[in-house]
Amino acid sequence: MGSTAGIPVRRQLASRLGVLDVGSNTVHLLICDSVGGVPLPVHRTKARLRLSERLDVSGRLDEASVLRLVKAVAKARATARKWGVGELLPYATAVVRDAPNREEVLRAVLEGSGVELAVLPGVLEAELTFLAARRWMGWRIGSMVVIDIGGGSLEVAFGRGSRPDFRACLPLGAGRLTREHLAAHDPPLPREVRALRRHVRAELQETAARIRWEGPCSAVATSRTLQQLARLCGAAPARHGPFVPRSLARSDLRQALERLSALPAAERSALPGISSARARQAPAGAVVAATAMKSMGIEEMTVCPWALREGVLLRHIEGGGPAWWDGLRRLPTRSAAQADPVSACFGAGP
Repeated sequence: MGSTAGIPVRRQLASRLGVLDVGSNTVHLLICDSVGGVPLPVHRTKARLRLSERLDVSGRLDEASVLRLVKAVAKARATARKWGVGELLPYATAVVRDAPNREEVLRAVLEGSGVELAVLPGVLEAELTFLAARRWMGWRIGSMVVIDIGGGSLEVAFGRGSRPDFRACLPLGAGRLTREHLAAHDPPLPREVRALRRHVRAELQETAARIRWEGPCSAVATSRTLQQLARLCGAAPARHGPFVPRSLARSDLRQALERLSALPAAERSALPGISSARARQAPAGAVVAATAMKSMGIEEMTVCPWALREGVLLRHIEGGGPAWWDGLRRLPTRSAAQADPVSACFGAGP
């Protein structure tokens, strides 16, 4: 029997699972009971660290940010133990994955909190998010493209079955683009927004061509960025629950982008759905969403409340077990040429 985050790692699936997501904006702990193969949430906590705003010009996390991260992870570990979590699945996404000092950050977290973070490759993020969206949306919608806008990267996945036939991870996260393209002025100048749109369109060219080639399909939006944009465009608020149908239309998104770009960050948070934590990066998120929809020929997307965290839990519940998670923790020391992270997670077969 090993241990993760001070919690016993049992060689069987525990009924209470926890997933700890270290992202660009938050450290998010989601605790679920596994009932009939479905992760049912019982508790969640967030620490808003805004790590993407603390990166230096090279993308390194500074010492103060790492210390805050260590404290947040240690607190999440204690919360998981308090809630009786039998298996904790802790991971980091683009903000740590792309940092030049990634190994130092991971070592500091391990030594300071006892938690060994897995670093999820971008294509695996796309794969697991697709899994969550497919389970939520069901088979009735047929072929499906899933779009997820994070703080550091954009994931796109297309498929006809439970696994995508195509997946991509692009450096088009809302936080990254804000830092690299829209940081000089608040609100951004119209020419800066136009230049960002051209950059996103160029980065998306090959991925968008593949989605158009696949023909008509159902489009699904995941991630907090897209949920907030949908709320700004008239979708029901989160307090109405996850089962209320929500959608995001490209025509509404164009108007939302104009509205967001005309306001300074301090005033955007007064808009419906736009949180103060994400107000600064909201225009960049809207540019990515609107450009992706136009490039891929998508007029409307259905908003799915399940995304990467639920995908990790589902993979674990549906047969991953300790072996696949142990494999993910080893990935940071292996190159992409040495290991296929998706095959490691799902197996090489279709």
